[in-house]
Formats: sequence, structure tokens, C-alpha cells
Amino acid sequence: MMDPKTERQTIQRARKGDRDAVAELIKSYQRPLEAFLFRLCGKPELAEDIAQEAFVRVIKSLDRFDERFRFSTWLFTIGKRLLLNHHQKMKPVTDSEVVEFRAHDHRTPYAAAEGVERSTRITAMIAIGLDALVSPQREIVLLFHQQGWPVERISAELKMPEGTVKSHLFRARRRMLTAIELSGTPNPEEVFL
Repeated sequence: MMDPKTERQTIQRARKGDRDAVAELIKSYQRPLEAFLFRLCGKPELAEDIAQEAFVRVIKSLDRFDERFRFSTWLFTIGKRLLLNHHQKMKPVTDSEVVEFRAHDHRTPYAAAEGVERSTRITAMIAIGLDALVSPQREIVLLFHQQGWPVERISAELKMPEGTVKSHLFRARRRMLTAIELSGTPNPEEVFL
């Protein structure tokens, strides 16, 4: 990442249409932005796509950038909003093709369909619960449950004490459960089984 003075000069050049300056901004911030987004979503391809979209929006809107703030803060905020918008658009959709009965599947077609229905219901509940979380709880929950990171690794990565990570996990689970219960979804505790 650039130091503040170089950053301001590069942004001023980019505002005037200097393509090299735009390339310098992208080169300096692309990897950190992708790493930040990956920590939030756990999907490298999605993080890369969202980062590219964030850069497109930022470059088009450079004239609105307030130089009192860091460029990275503005860029990362836009990236995070785009990721949240993506998650909201990608709510689970039930598709009849998902319910396939295979010859080697010893369950009845009804039991197989019931399993898919339960999985879809749990995915929807998780989305509701995650939407209720804020940083850093959301990041911690995703790293712990989705990525399978131990508390020690999360603690080191986010530079916070292990006890704080555990506390965030506890509060996040409680907050998720409350959000799921408020949504009127039956059996919200299924998510935590």
C-alpha cells in the first residue's frame, strides 16, 4: 500500500486521466482488497470478482473521493458493501432439479427430497443470521465455521486476544439465533446442531 502523500499524488494524476496512475492504484491495493474480501466470504473467486467491481466503481467515482480520508478505507468500504449486496442477491432458491433420486441412494425419493429441503432451510437461516452480524463478529464466525480456523489462528490474524475471539463467537451465535427466531423460521436451533 502507498504512503499517504504518494497516494494523494497518484489519485490527483488518476483524476486527470493518467492511466499509469490508475494502474498504480490497482497494483497497490488489489491484493490487500482481495485478501480482505476473502476473509469476509471465504471464496477466492468471489473475492476477486468483487474486488474488480470495487475498482471499476472507485475509478469511475474518483472525483468524489474526499482526500481527508485514506483511499484504502474508501475502497475497502465499497468492496464490503458490494459483497454484502452480493450475499443479499444470492439468497437460496429452491430448484426442482436439485431433488434427484439416484439408484445408489438407499433413501426413498421422499427422504432424499426431505434432506434437500432441510439443507435449503438451514442455508436460508444461516443467511438470515449472518445478515444480523456486524464486524468483527461476521468475520470471526465465517473464519471459524466456514474456513474451520481455530481460535488461535483467528486471534493471530485479527490481532485480538483469544478470549475476545471466543466472546465474539458466543455473542454472534446468540445474535444469529435471535435474528432467525425473529424471522419466524421454525426450528432455528437446527443451524447450531
